[in-house]
Formats: sequence, structure tokens, C-alpha cells
Amino acid sequence: MTKYFGFAFSVAMLPKGKVFVQKFDLTLDEVKRFLSEEYTSCLNPSHKATIEAAKSRFDLEIAIPEQPPRVALQDGDELVIMQVSGLPRLTDRHEYTSEEIAKANFSFVSIVVHTPADR
Repeated sequence: MTKYFGFAFSVAMLPKGKVFVQKFDLTLDEVKRFLSEEYTSCLNPSHKATIEAAKSRFDLEIAIPEQPPRVALQDGDELVIMQVSGLPRLTDRHEYTSEEIAKANFSFVSIVVHTPADR
């Protein structure tokens, strides 16, 4: 079972054939526990400002790969996603203000993939 952490989920990450997906909402403590274990970060380094916002607001230590990996989820794999809404697009600067971070909504979900034997 491989564990991933990212900001998005795409059906392109799923294996071909019949697949069951379980989605769980996570608490901040569950996310911190997840990040304290071995996982593969699939974050894009260009989203550094959002990653820094999560570190600042929640004290999360999130690995930033030089290049995000191509994710191909298999049976038993888990993808934890941090969803953020309410942060403005950064067009003329490279970081968020503490006020912008405080107003933003962060949520965390876990997606676990299951492939049945009769695929």
C-alpha cells in the first residue's frame, strides 16, 4: 500500500477496470499523523505559497518534491488531499498574507482505492 499527499484527485490516477473508492473526511490530527509516516508527496513546487499557508496555519510539515510524480493508484493505496478555498490567485506576488490565510477554508480527505477480484 502506497500513501500519497496532494492537492487534487483525478480519475486518471485510478487503474483501469472496476474500481471502488472510499472517501473519508479527516481531522487535522489525522492528517498530522499521516504526514508523520512514510508517504509520497505529489505536490507541485509551483504551489509553494499554498504549501507555506498550510504550514503557517496548521504547522504541517509537507514535503515538496523537485518534480511531482505521476500518480497511478493501485489496490489499497491512499491519497490524502488538502482542499483549499478562499485564497486569492497570486498574480503579482508570491505569498499570502496572514489575514488571507486566516480567512481561507482548508479541508482534508482521504481516498482509498479498492480493486475487486472480478474486475
